[in-house]
Amino acid sequence: MVIWLTGLSGVGKTVIGRRLCELWRRREPSTALVDGDDVRRLLGRDGEDAYTPAARRDVAERIAALCGWLDGQGFNVVCCTISAFPEILAANRARFSRYFEVFIDAPREVIERRAPSDLYGRARRGEIANVVGVDLPFSPPTAPNLVVQNGADAGDPSAIAGRILDKALAA
Repeated sequence: MVIWLTGLSGVGKTVIGRRLCELWRRREPSTALVDGDDVRRLLGRDGEDAYTPAARRDVAERIAALCGWLDGQGFNVVCCTISAFPEILAANRARFSRYFEVFIDAPREVIERRAPSDLYGRARRGEIANVVGVDLPFSPPTAPNLVVQNGADAGDPSAIAGRILDKALAA
C-alpha cells in the first residue's frame, strides 16, 4: 500500500510522514519512506534550477515511479510530497496496488511560520521564484481519502500519524 501525504511546504508532511513510517514499520517491517526533499537531493536536483516547473514535474514523476517500483516489490510506502500536479495524483489511483491519499492542510500563517528559511516571505518579496502556493499554482486534491487539519492546535504528530495509519489500513 502507498500512503501519499500531500500539502504545501511547511504543513508538516515530513514530520507526520516520518512518524507514520515508524508506526507502520512496527507492524510491517517492509515499509519505506519516500520524502520529496530527500528524493530531490538523491537525484541531484536541489540546485538553483531545481524548482522550475519542468524540474518540479520531472522530480514529481520520478517520485511516483519510485513509489510504484517499491510497491511492486512488496513494500509499503509513505510518500511525502507537495504534489503540485493534479494529473499525477489522479494517476496514482491506478498506479499502485492500494492507495490512500491524505491532504494535510493548515492555515496559511501557520504554514508560513513552519516553512524553512522564510520561504514564502522570500517568494513574495521576489527574492526567489517558483514557489508552489505563491507564484506556482497549488490545487488541493479533489478527492483525498482523508483531510488532516494540522494547524497550531493540531496536537502531537505521532497521534496524527496513528489516526492516518488506522484509517488507511481500514480502507
